[in-house]
Amino acid sequence: MTLSGLWCRSMSTASSSNVVRVRFAPSPTGHLHLGGFRTALYNYLWAKSQGPEPGRFVLRIEDTDQSRLVPGAAEKIEHILEWTGLVPDESPLKGGDFGPYVQSQRLHLYSRAVEQMLASGHAYRCFCTERRLELMKKECVRLRVSHKYDRRCLELSQSEIQEKLSQGVPHTVRLKIRPFPESFSDLIYGDLSFNVFELEGDPIILKSDGFPTYHLANVVDDHWMNITHVLRGVEWQISTPKHLLLYEALGWIPPKFAHLPLIVNSDGTKMSKRQNDIQVEHYKDQGFYPEAVMNFATLFGGGYEDKEHTTDIALRKTELVSKFRLERIGTKPSRMELQRLADFNRTILKEKLSQDSSRLSLVQDLRLLLRDVAVNEGEISDDYLLRVMEWATDRIFLLKELVGDDFIYIWKPTLNVDSIEVERAVLEDTLAYFKQDPEPDKIAQALKKIAKKQGIKFPALMKSLRLILSGSKEGAPIKETIDILGIPECIQRLDLSIKKLERSRR
Repeated sequence: MTLSGLWCRSMSTASSSNVVRVRFAPSPTGHLHLGGFRTALYNYLWAKSQGPEPGRFVLRIEDTDQSRLVPGAAEKIEHILEWTGLVPDESPLKGGDFGPYVQSQRLHLYSRAVEQMLASGHAYRCFCTERRLELMKKECVRLRVSHKYDRRCLELSQSEIQEKLSQGVPHTVRLKIRPFPESFSDLIYGDLSFNVFELEGDPIILKSDGFPTYHLANVVDDHWMNITHVLRGVEWQISTPKHLLLYEALGWIPPKFAHLPLIVNSDGTKMSKRQNDIQVEHYKDQGFYPEAVMNFATLFGGGYEDKEHTTDIALRKTELVSKFRLERIGTKPSRMELQRLADFNRTILKEKLSQDSSRLSLVQDLRLLLRDVAVNEGEISDDYLLRVMEWATDRIFLLKELVGDDFIYIWKPTLNVDSIEVERAVLEDTLAYFKQDPEPDKIAQALKKIAKKQGIKFPALMKSLRLILSGSKEGAPIKETIDILGIPECIQRLDLSIKKLERSRR
């Protein structure tokens, strides 16, 4: 569609509807991390919490930095958003009325905008070489002054510009910034002012390869996509005056801006995008529930009353939307405490176990996990699997922990007789007692009698029994271990251990 066609469609849509439109615009340079997901989530929450007609959540891929593209990253970002429940209303895969939704497919729009600003004097061509710009930067460092462009090319005459263009001299295009502070209103931080000219001078808006910089592309796309509100990380706050100047230069009405507070690690240090343990896909692969990731992200963003920020209550997506308030977002850096994500996951696991509609699904999930560790789950009843999960909910955060090192003994013996401290006769007495099908509440007292009869200390017997039943020196109370395994399984493991112990001591 032509630029004029886009303009007509955009203006008719804007005039006929007051629907809120927001966008999440990541670069396809790797995995979606928690910081980016927080941005996507808050855009979604803001849009969907607006009435009477819920707003539109747009996914746009900003791939103007071609040197950093990762093949397949854009598709992965959209798929992981869908996994979390943040399904875009418009996107590269889904399409929509304001596409294309990939910046590299919209270059003609940026070129038209640049030509308009060149003609109006709001922008100018810069022919400075990279070497000259690098020398300028080093000189600024030496003098300890702000690194900003000296406007050398602003003084070029039209004949000089045309001569360089005819010679094919590479060039960029810069936005002409006013040399005084620019003020704007932030929906979260209030009234702000930055002197962009003093900080960096005239920024490049079109690179020598014909691709726009982030500043130009996001402004042009937000305009043509009818974006009404821009929610993004606070690191972009200082760039907002540049964006507002671009809107002014192009004669467009800007959206409203809201910047989300900085996220830091639990110790207050800066969070890095390169940390594997903050990638959303990492949590998906580890077995976390999408509802847990979503609730967790609200903890380091705000937007809710304090009493709603507890890990023992996990809000459904509809509740997160209905309770969300932009004015409750704070401005102080938010600490990301990953343990609270695990706490949320445990809460959701308990909820799923308490609901008939999800219990069977959990059973099937556990069966799949058991197959992965070579356990013949077909011989295990659904009732027993549910009993194990209910017993373990205060001990695990993820369902897959039930087939990990700490709990694998439930499903198959992990005999460890090398560390057993008692004689065979003690174990034989214990085995004989278990064959009497004892009452659970009387087991401890009976074992004390066996220990006294054999002349050994009770803790030594309990330690050996734990090793036989679970293969570990530590774990759940022995009474609970016996209960979860069942008397028949305990008898079998005692019998196997006695035989193995006999062979090892010959």
